[in-house]
Amino acid sequence: METYLRPALAARMANQLLRPSALDIGLRSGLFLSGLRRTGKTTFLQNDLIPALEALGAIVIYADLWKDVSVGPDKLVREEILKTLAELERPRSALLKRLRKLKNVDIGVMGLKFSFNLADIGRPEGSTIADALREVVDLARTDVVLIVDEVQHAITTEDGRELLLGLKAARDAVNPRPGTLGYFIFVGTGSHRAMVSELSARNNQAFSGATSIPYPVLGRDYTEHLLNRLRREGYGPLPDVAVAAEAFDILGNRPEELIRALRLLCLDMPDGNPDELLPVIARTLCATAADIELRKITELGNLAEAIFARIASADGDARGIFSGDAISAYSTALGRNVRIEEIQPVVHELLAANVIMRRGHGAYTVTDPFVRACWLERGSFPAG
Repeated sequence: METYLRPALAARMANQLLRPSALDIGLRSGLFLSGLRRTGKTTFLQNDLIPALEALGAIVIYADLWKDVSVGPDKLVREEILKTLAELERPRSALLKRLRKLKNVDIGVMGLKFSFNLADIGRPEGSTIADALREVVDLARTDVVLIVDEVQHAITTEDGRELLLGLKAARDAVNPRPGTLGYFIFVGTGSHRAMVSELSARNNQAFSGATSIPYPVLGRDYTEHLLNRLRREGYGPLPDVAVAAEAFDILGNRPEELIRALRLLCLDMPDGNPDELLPVIARTLCATAADIELRKITELGNLAEAIFARIASADGDARGIFSGDAISAYSTALGRNVRIEEIQPVVHELLAANVIMRRGHGAYTVTDPFVRACWLERGSFPAG
């Protein structure tokens, strides 16, 4: 299946990052995008956002922390930084050619000449990442954007946390300077909404105060594009675009799941009414996927189920999950007295399992709205 491109969204985001208005200037402190797994985040980064940033003359460094989970986040990011800097040193690299053309920068035929040895960056005897990135900005006279995919893994190790502090130091070494020749922009994306949100929301995190927004998922435009392609390839009968868009919503805006549902419809049920069958297929696939997530809750025990039920039943963000009323509801649901000191560890376990996320001080919500819908539909546990 061909890649569905989103050039308008990418161009808008690239301009907000590199040419910010007065309302977007805060993005220079860092941008965090969070979204559910398999909703197209990495595809968007690699095929849309990175080309859009490069078209505006930025040097983009991309590191995927899921590329090799056996390697520490700090080593993966350092490896990608070194790879980009090595390109800038090579006289005929594609990166240098693009910079010469787009930025009209007088970069000599021999490439950039750094004052440090690349292999020593980040090591005790060498330059810091902050020093290296500041020198890149000054020599190339342009912006440097570092995108770290699945960024939440950086806070799972001490080295990863030190990495984020080093990147914050790079931001602070470059961006506030009067007359700076470029900016250092950090973009972090991740599928663990709770952890990604905390990277900018908690005061003890390196990028506290940065902007955190939900990843803009695919919608009706993608659904229509997919149906048109299937129609051109001779598949049918196909559902109405409104029906397919509703099914896509049911499936959590996951392209692979919509394709799977349409494959079942076209190949296994070709004689049925597509407008009636597709929503049923979508709900069945969604329920199967939700079962895996719901099992995480039930495996944590009855108190976890009671807490999750209270959060899931809230119309919006749930507050007061440690209140007297909440404790009374938990006690009723479990048939025993629940002590307040029991609640916090279970909430931490639910956060770690990525089934709930913290939205602010004392406010929680279910991470995946479709898991919430399945939970409520089944009435899995009394909400209290």
